[in-house]
Amino acid sequence: MQLQEILYTQGFGTRRVCAGLIQQGHVQVYPRGDADGEPQVCTDPTQAFEAEGLRFRVQGVAWDYHALAYVMLHKPAGIECSQKPSAWPSVYTLLPAPLRQRPSRSKVAGVQAVGRLDQDTTGLLLLTDDGQLLHRLASPRHDVPKVYDVTLKHPAGEGEVQRLLAGVVLDDDPRPVRAQACELSDPHHLRLTLTGGKYHQVKRMVAAVGNRVEALHRSRIGGLELPADLAPGQWRWLTAAELALLAC
Repeated sequence: MQLQEILYTQGFGTRRVCAGLIQQGHVQVYPRGDADGEPQVCTDPTQAFEAEGLRFRVQGVAWDYHALAYVMLHKPAGIECSQKPSAWPSVYTLLPAPLRQRPSRSKVAGVQAVGRLDQDTTGLLLLTDDGQLLHRLASPRHDVPKVYDVTLKHPAGEGEVQRLLAGVVLDDDPRPVRAQACELSDPHHLRLTLTGGKYHQVKRMVAAVGNRVEALHRSRIGGLELPADLAPGQWRWLTAAELALLAC
C-alpha cells in the first residue's frame, strides 16, 4: 500500500494532505522487526509498504497501523458521549485527531462510542469504527453484560437486591426489567450487571426500588474490565487478547 494511502486510512487527512506531509519530510517509518531501530524519513508519497504491523511517526508522533480501530477510554465525569454535546465537553475531544478523522463508509467519520454513558457517569467506554462490533455490543438482543458500580444515597438491604433481580417496571415499558446480577458490598454500594441499555436504566431501576444513584461507574463490558492503571480521561488501543474478551 502506498504510504500516502496508509496515512489516509489512519485519519491523518485527505490524500492530498497526507502526500504533503510526506513530501515535506514530516513522516518517518520504523524499520520492520527492529524495535530499537531509528525511523527513517520518507519523502515519496507513492512508496509502497506492507501496512499490517507498520509503525511510523507523523510530525513527531508515533503511530501503529490499524486496519480497524478498537480503543478503550476511561470516561471522566462532566463529559458527554456525543459528537455534538449540548452542555458539556465531548468525549471525542479526549482522543487524538486521527481517531476522530478516520475515513468511514458511513456519514460520520472516525471512531464511534459503543453506547453512551451519562455526563456524570464514569468508567469504561469502548470506541471503534468496526460497524459489526459496534452493533453487536450495543444491541440488547445480544445480551452483552455490563457491570456498574453504584453509590446509593440511602442505605439498601437484601430486599432491594431481590427486587432488582426479580425485575422492576419502568415508565416506558410495562415489561419488568431485571438485573442479571446484583450484590451489595455495603449498604451504600451496589454492583449491578445488566444486558439492556435503556435510557438512564440504572438510575431508573434504582429509583423504582425507592433509592437514588449518587454516583455511577461502569467497570466491565462483556469479559473486558477497565484496567486499574488507565486514569480518567486516558485512552489506549485494545490488545488482541482484550478484543477477544468482548466475544465472551
